[in-house]
Amino acid sequence: MEARNLSNALFAFLIAGLATGCSIFPNHELIHPAQTPPGIATWSEDVRRGPLMVHLEWAQPPRDGPLPTVIVHPEGGKTTEEMKGVIRDLAQHGYLAVAVDYLRLLDGAYRRNTFAWREQRDATAALEAIRAYPRVDRSRIAALGFSQGGIFSLLMAAHSPEIKTVVAYYPVSDFRAWFDTERPSWGFRMAFKIIEKHFRSESGAKTDAEFEDMLRRASPINYVESIRVPVLLIHGADDTSAPVQESERLATALREQGREVKLLVIPGAGHIFNFKQPDQARQAWITTLDWLQHHLK
Repeated sequence: MEARNLSNALFAFLIAGLATGCSIFPNHELIHPAQTPPGIATWSEDVRRGPLMVHLEWAQPPRDGPLPTVIVHPEGGKTTEEMKGVIRDLAQHGYLAVAVDYLRLLDGAYRRNTFAWREQRDATAALEAIRAYPRVDRSRIAALGFSQGGIFSLLMAAHSPEIKTVVAYYPVSDFRAWFDTERPSWGFRMAFKIIEKHFRSESGAKTDAEFEDMLRRASPINYVESIRVPVLLIHGADDTSAPVQESERLATALREQGREVKLLVIPGAGHIFNFKQPDQARQAWITTLDWLQHHLK
């Protein structure tokens, strides 16, 4: 069973890479430090919260606390290992940064899963562990994420008032609408049918209704009333995996609730562009740092 699940996941990952129209092997240190800068302290830990095993990777600047803190979620299929360059970069700018990934208890073992979060308490599992660290300024915590990590960051803010702002790179805002979007070619349509099948397999849903409910609960568009903090959405104009309409839809819904939201669309950028296209990555990162400076400092 485990080998079959691994094969299905790998196949879906390859299909998703084809759907983006670009390399499926990003360089996560493209514009971020490849080594730990002088003075930055790093460490890792694992904590259990109910059915989740939460892995934390920390980077701390050489300053006394309490410190403004940024929680970083990687894109789907990646772990905190790939986020080390990002958290080093944030620490260089004075933030206590912590990258997070999750294993879920399934069939008696902790496993990686597309639907790591399945209950309301899962959204704050990492936050409970992070806010206990004495150098965390609990009045200045942000959530930042890429693709699936952007979704996790938005949902974390929806479930906890301790998150003061969110930066979400190219998130899917509505999974059902994403799957149902008309694709430009037979190959794209087939790819996304396979991705949807993989999602259903990962969900463990027994019925169509159960699967649709899991998609609904995983879609940020359904939490716009609960997301009350400023949100920065960053999306590539040429993203064919999660089209820019995903962020546009979410930005419109948040504005209708009277929320502060900014949508930055990067010309010529595809999916995961900030780990593949250096010029576009730097443009987005400057905006990210400016946003965090304004809302946390």
